[in-house]
Amino acid sequence: MTQKGPPVCNLISVQIQLLRDGLRCWLREYWGANSIMKSKEHTRQVRNMVLEKFKAGLGYKKISQALNISRSTVQSIIRKWKEYGTTVNLPRQGRPPKLTGRTRRSLIREAAKRPMVTLDEMQRATAQVGETVHRTTISRALHKCGLYGRVARRKPLLKENHKKSRLQFARSHVEDTANMWKKVLWSDETKIELFGHNAKRYAWRRNNTAHHSENTIPTVKYGGGSIMLWGCFSSAGTGKLVKVDGKMDGAKYRAILEENLLESAKDLRLGRRFTFQQDNDPKHKARATMEWFKKKNIHVLEWPSQSPDLNPIENLWQDLKTAVHKRSPSNLTELELFCKEEWARISVTRCAKLVEAYPKRLAAVIAAKGGSTKY
Repeated sequence: MTQKGPPVCNLISVQIQLLRDGLRCWLREYWGANSIMKSKEHTRQVRNMVLEKFKAGLGYKKISQALNISRSTVQSIIRKWKEYGTTVNLPRQGRPPKLTGRTRRSLIREAAKRPMVTLDEMQRATAQVGETVHRTTISRALHKCGLYGRVARRKPLLKENHKKSRLQFARSHVEDTANMWKKVLWSDETKIELFGHNAKRYAWRRNNTAHHSENTIPTVKYGGGSIMLWGCFSSAGTGKLVKVDGKMDGAKYRAILEENLLESAKDLRLGRRFTFQQDNDPKHKARATMEWFKKKNIHVLEWPSQSPDLNPIENLWQDLKTAVHKRSPSNLTELELFCKEEWARISVTRCAKLVEAYPKRLAAVIAAKGGSTKY
């Protein structure tokens, strides 16, 4: 009988499979030579050849030239062999990172150099070097080295002359005794809005209910009105708290001092030789105001500009605003009443601790070389 050959369809399928395999091998070689992505790791055979040549006495440079691989790769393979005694891939913790070490270090340097840089800007920078990653990948890399995104604190603008005067003030008073600070009467003005307290409030709510009335804080345009207050305190407690009617000017400021300063000092038992603190507002430093202090024999503490963090009364203003807005005043009359009531409730202990810790503020200014502090 005549032997029949294989069916034609089988021959065609074999040829197609051979063509596919050849095309697949060609693509693998082509993309391996021309891809801009991260290179594949070398085979175990190449790593063993590196080790053999190293044992034969060849240096890194000659091995690199002989096998046409980078010198750093040769060094890495030999270092791994010296440490673990093998060139086999060891078990890994998980998926290799998408960011190379070089790019990760570049991102860390950029974030440290420019703290206000955004994740989008860093994401575009990594894409330009051929590493396309998600924003969360970048943020995780920054978190690992201790860099976290936080809301930037608002602080007074400090120029070089401000820093210099702050540093000079701190150095000249850092050695002052505790009794000296107990003789200081601290003062300042502040504005309190009826509905303007900006403290964060949290609400337990379900999804898609953020705008329900029970989950929102009602606000009024321009804060619903406000009042201006002048107050003072010492380590012995709070002094007078006065509402300022209308716009504050030099004459009105002197009238407030005439009616409240000496009386507050008397109530707090500061004696005659106390020191009065005020900031460098123009109405405070006016010639007529300074002459008034001289006439009354009141020593005024020399004060560096742009330094609310050096005045502990700022902490009491924050305490006052928090306590008042918890009571939800409905009009300006209630707002003034609640302010005076809550001011009187501030404990002597709170005032004494603020003054007692004052040397720490001065030390912080010195450590910051006159810059902003946490206070």
